[in-house]
Amino acid sequence: MMFKKFHPVKLAKLPKISHFTFISEFIEEKEENEESSPQENQNACDQCDKMFLWDSLLKKHLKVHAKKKPHSCHLCGKSFLHVQSLKEHQKIHTDVREYVCFESEKTFSSVSSLKLHERIHIGEKLYKCLHCDKRFNHSGNLKTHERIHTGEKPYKCSRCDKRFNVSSNLKTHEMIHTGEKPYKCSRCDKRFSRSLNLKKHERIHTGEKPYKCSHCDERFIRRADRKTHEMMHTGEKPYKCSRCDKRFNVSSNLKTHERIHTGEKPYKCSHCDKRFSRSLNLKKHERIHTGEKPYKCSHCDERFIRRADRKTHEMMHTGEKPYKCSHCNKRFIHRAYRKTHEMIHTGEKPYKCSHCDKRFSNSSTLKTHERIHTGEKPYKCSHCDKRFSVSSNLITHERIHTGEKPYKCSHCDKRFSVSSSLITHERIHTGEKPYKCSHCDKRFSQSIELKTHEMIHTGEKPYECSHCDKRFSVSSNLKTHERIHTGEKPYKCSHCDKRFSVSSNLITHERIHTGEKPYKCSQCDKRFSVSSSLKKHERIHTGEKPYKCSHCDRSFSRSEILKTHERIHTGEKSY
Repeated sequence: MMFKKFHPVKLAKLPKISHFTFISEFIEEKEENEESSPQENQNACDQCDKMFLWDSLLKKHLKVHAKKKPHSCHLCGKSFLHVQSLKEHQKIHTDVREYVCFESEKTFSSVSSLKLHERIHIGEKLYKCLHCDKRFNHSGNLKTHERIHTGEKPYKCSRCDKRFNVSSNLKTHEMIHTGEKPYKCSRCDKRFSRSLNLKKHERIHTGEKPYKCSHCDERFIRRADRKTHEMMHTGEKPYKCSRCDKRFNVSSNLKTHERIHTGEKPYKCSHCDKRFSRSLNLKKHERIHTGEKPYKCSHCDERFIRRADRKTHEMMHTGEKPYKCSHCNKRFIHRAYRKTHEMIHTGEKPYKCSHCDKRFSNSSTLKTHERIHTGEKPYKCSHCDKRFSVSSNLITHERIHTGEKPYKCSHCDKRFSVSSSLITHERIHTGEKPYKCSHCDKRFSQSIELKTHEMIHTGEKPYECSHCDKRFSVSSNLKTHERIHTGEKPYKCSHCDKRFSVSSNLITHERIHTGEKPYKCSQCDKRFSVSSSLKKHERIHTGEKPYKCSHCDRSFSRSEILKTHERIHTGEKSY
């Protein structure tokens, strides 16, 4: 026979008779009453099906429907249905914790809290989900979990239509509308809408990392970060995309990935029309507008928009390169750089341009490349009207305005605005020439020098003059050549009115005014203002005569002397 649920009672306050005798007598009496007067349910709630033993319990229950909370805390203003709940709450203010766990020595303000905690030690999980095999040590946790299966979201925001399956999530959400952040960090001025977020934040100050990986010695501030990290060891990726076969170890990553398929970009910049699929990307982007650089290098005064950029930069100071290529001995300061490098070995280029057939080993390079087709230049200089398709080019360009040269040579006092220029410069000191020609034994310190040199072997001259048929292997040589046609001389001497079409000619010319002779002979004390003059002079010491007459066996140290000599054979007159 089925009976309706009864409110639990404290049997200790009843006359001392058998528990079972009392219950059986009560049920018999209830059945008799139901048979004699089925309509008469004096202690039944008229708003739900619940029944109660006593009238006082029914009255307490009706307060749930009336949403009355008559018992108020005089310290914080929080209201409660029952006096006992208020008493338990007030222990938070007084910090009274009279119940002690003998296993962990943790203290609790109520017996129920202690009992719940003790289930962790004994591994007891009494409450099993009806829909899956998951078990819980608290009935409330089971109830919340089952809403995942039923889809029930009983808690609705009073300001928008959003619904939640947990009341605490609703409370946290409503703080977005009110702007309330009641939890303040005791070490800095940062405030939080959730106590849990404050707790996690304070670990940044204390350095506490309570969650240790079960596979390695790495420790984490948050449990979720440890869980994500451990999936690297296990290879577990439980979240699968419904549109493709890609799998993820974090649900948020799946959600972000699915926006690639849907094209959804819910996060809009408040300064421009740009939209983003991730809130984090929006936050980083807005720093371009605000100029905020919250991450400062611990070794120098350089500041960064992104934490990852600071970490990469700091590795330049420490020399740390933690990521080693699995195919060769090359090491990298960033996991992404290693991944891109390894594609050289595998030949993998998964990212294809939608405008042409070009393929790329990483998505960012593809994005940058596609701007060539679209003409998009989203990065604007804050000092002038120049725009750039790549953010790194903007950063480098702005250093022209600021004069900033953050990269210092470890061998001399020279400084550079670009790290690649420093690397190339330091090869002068070390003598390193890592780029070897595939056609001959010549080596070069720069990849562009190798590329230009190899065109001598291949005969390739991809850059053609628009005024004549002349072709060039280097774009800069074409640019310099076209000035012959246009008459453009952009480089002006700071000492006189003379102008030059090539910057190197200006540098050489200005040495007439300054008297500077930077090129010194290694055999004697003679100095020269031009490197070619030093080269010619050194042939006096070495006896080298590289210019050979095509008509006889005579050789010469200088090309102009050879030219003069060959006129003897040809009969050509110089005047």
